[in-house]
Amino acid sequence: MLSQLMMLFGFFSLVLVLIYWINRAVILFDQLIADGQSAFVFLEFTALTLPTVIRLALPLAAFAAAIYVTNRMTTESELVVVQATGYSAYRLARPVFYFGLIVFVIMSILMHLLVPASSARLDQRERDIAQNVTARLLTPGQFMEPVANVTFYVREVTPAGELLDIFLSDTRNPDEQITYTAAQAYLVRDSGETQLVMIDGMAQTLLTEDQRLFTTSFDDFVYNIGTLVNRTQRSGRRASHVPTWELLNPTATLQEETGDSASKLLSRAHDRFAQSILGVVAALLGFASLLVGGFSRFGVWRQIVVAIFLIIIVKGIETGALNLARNDPRLWFAVYIPGLVGFVMVWCLLFAAARPYLFKRHPDAGAAPT
Repeated sequence: MLSQLMMLFGFFSLVLVLIYWINRAVILFDQLIADGQSAFVFLEFTALTLPTVIRLALPLAAFAAAIYVTNRMTTESELVVVQATGYSAYRLARPVFYFGLIVFVIMSILMHLLVPASSARLDQRERDIAQNVTARLLTPGQFMEPVANVTFYVREVTPAGELLDIFLSDTRNPDEQITYTAAQAYLVRDSGETQLVMIDGMAQTLLTEDQRLFTTSFDDFVYNIGTLVNRTQRSGRRASHVPTWELLNPTATLQEETGDSASKLLSRAHDRFAQSILGVVAALLGFASLLVGGFSRFGVWRQIVVAIFLIIIVKGIETGALNLARNDPRLWFAVYIPGLVGFVMVWCLLFAAARPYLFKRHPDAGAAPT
């Protein structure tokens, strides 16, 4: 049974990861390609998002695998035969529990190691791309709008980095509209800012109040284009990028770096443990739900509906518990409530499966004998 669970778990994980990954890849493709990035950058970004995508898909894959394997074994009467030999519901749940522990280990590796590392690397690469003005603006032959009411165009970029035939329109000021044109231009870094040095050009200023136009020719003119790149500067890591062992021991330096309090950092660390536990809960919940009711020639579709309903309840409790813990980090223990509720559900279902006579109708004990 364990081998079947692992095989189906791999299949459902692959399917769900591909669905999540394709959805994420489409968004990244629109963002990166529109900013003039190469296909290599796109592949790098999508690879860095994979740990987060896998983390989301694994509990659902474990639940689907447990449902599928249990349904097949019930339909083929395998569970009925095994139960007839004296195996209890708790004994039957043992391989599913072992399967859940494997999912727990994989989820732990993702939550504590891979996801923080990939998120930190992705954030760094996003900042690198945001600071790469050439990639965002210098797309030859296209009109770019890096920020609202600013249009930039360059006809050609030579291998030496020379920009030919520049057009820059700045209409952010409602009182005046300025248009710059130049035959040549260069990008120069000065005091941490990127300057566009335009050669042999003209500046046209239109006063919107009276529609008067002023033109000024120049031999060279410097325009600060650093403001055209939307980016937020961060001097430290986010809490989501910090390894778990650092979150569990939040120093004053870490609190200053992330901007979060010690209680909030501890809450995030416990959230990672709670997310890993849900992998065990999902597998056991899928198995235990289908075990209730025994064999039926009409199938176990009602048990499957109940299993889906129960997992939705657990996910709903998870959302509420996460919001509660994040709003008040002192309530960090709330993140374990979904897992605890899930284990209680599993125990109740296995208890009911081990005592099917509890749900059978008995003759009225008070009826008079005939």
